[in-house]
Amino acid sequence: MSLLQQIEDRSAHIGIIGLGYVGLPLVHAFAQAGFQVTGFDTDPEKISLLASGNSYIAHIPDQSIRDLISEKRFLPTHNFNAIQQLNVVVICVPTPLQETREPDLSYVKSTATCLAGHLQRGQLVVLESTTYPGTTEHVVKPLLESSGLKAGTDFYLAYSPEREDPGNAQRSAALIPKVIGGMDSISGDLATELYRQVVVDVVRVSNTMVAEACKILENTYRAVNIAMVNELKVLFTHMGIDIWEVIDAAKTKPFGFQAFYPGPGLGGHCIPIDPFYLAWLAKQQGLTTKFIELAGEINTAMPQYVIQRVTDALHERNKALIDSKILVLGVAYKKDVDDPRESPSFPIIETLISRGAQVTYNDPHIARLPQMRNYQIRMESQPLTVDSLHAQDCVLLLTDHSDYELSWILEHCQLLVDTRGATRRIDAYRDRIVSA
Repeated sequence: MSLLQQIEDRSAHIGIIGLGYVGLPLVHAFAQAGFQVTGFDTDPEKISLLASGNSYIAHIPDQSIRDLISEKRFLPTHNFNAIQQLNVVVICVPTPLQETREPDLSYVKSTATCLAGHLQRGQLVVLESTTYPGTTEHVVKPLLESSGLKAGTDFYLAYSPEREDPGNAQRSAALIPKVIGGMDSISGDLATELYRQVVVDVVRVSNTMVAEACKILENTYRAVNIAMVNELKVLFTHMGIDIWEVIDAAKTKPFGFQAFYPGPGLGGHCIPIDPFYLAWLAKQQGLTTKFIELAGEINTAMPQYVIQRVTDALHERNKALIDSKILVLGVAYKKDVDDPRESPSFPIIETLISRGAQVTYNDPHIARLPQMRNYQIRMESQPLTVDSLHAQDCVLLLTDHSDYELSWILEHCQLLVDTRGATRRIDAYRDRIVSA
């Protein structure tokens, strides 16, 4: 039976490498569609949790993992020898930035190198990790071909950018259209048919570089527009104008405007990182991307703006930042998710501590701060009580989770610095609110 037939009748055995916020939802989508899925990860804690039927991603229930495992549709493992029994391998490993803001493809390269040692004739390999145009063709393909097998002849290779929206129940992996680009027509056909089994729509493009560039465009578009409203927030706040009221008014226009919202900085794995991939690629071509780099500078500067607003607000109340007690509300990168990746909360907390503030945090979705690549902060979420709020010199709202009863918090705190515009419709206690 051909691979195309196995995909069509869903007898193909799928492997997902990397069981994070992209890989695990993809496992869920393929397994629920009837495929047998093996999930690979080098983190033994993740494998142990999944094997015991526990999910570590909020929007994927424990019971769903237990059901998939008991029905033998999902096997979590760290044994990469199992790759040899697969028909399809999907790579969903991280692609962070180095400290120099250059792409860090170490996870992609090590995965492709490992995969080359197990690659079998007739297999389809799909890269989903966000990266710059040319990665699949110039980085992954040569590493896989070190196996002695040739792409397009002995195995098939495609790129399909991940499109996850954590915390959005209306946009699960299966409900988001997938862009597909193949190294050749057969690879594109196979990948298109594969994703057609599990997602609402498939968008076929001419090659892997177009698919890679599509993902970069999507996130650069968002980064640039968020930078614009962040810059306007600084200007309008200085002028005494409510940026959120301005945006609400502007978005009543039925054409030519899309609302973007300011905040304490960019978070999530994609938006703070992807534009720098494109800027780096441009430099390799002898070009510059001034617009993108400026947007990056604005967004990166927002945590310092927040800290200055906190400092000024305390000063107006005859208090210094040093030794002030500050309670941070929310460390997730956006509301109602358990995902702290690249959250601006981390540099803000770290800087506040370095300047002598006594910082605690509360987040209903993140019980303790996880190990992060660039931050060594170790804290546990503290409960919100009347006494704990009374004890604070400042409450700093960084993530506007729906769980927060802001009127109650304002009733019991002395000062709340709001970076999300979440309190602007609360008229009571207006003298306690500072916009940042």
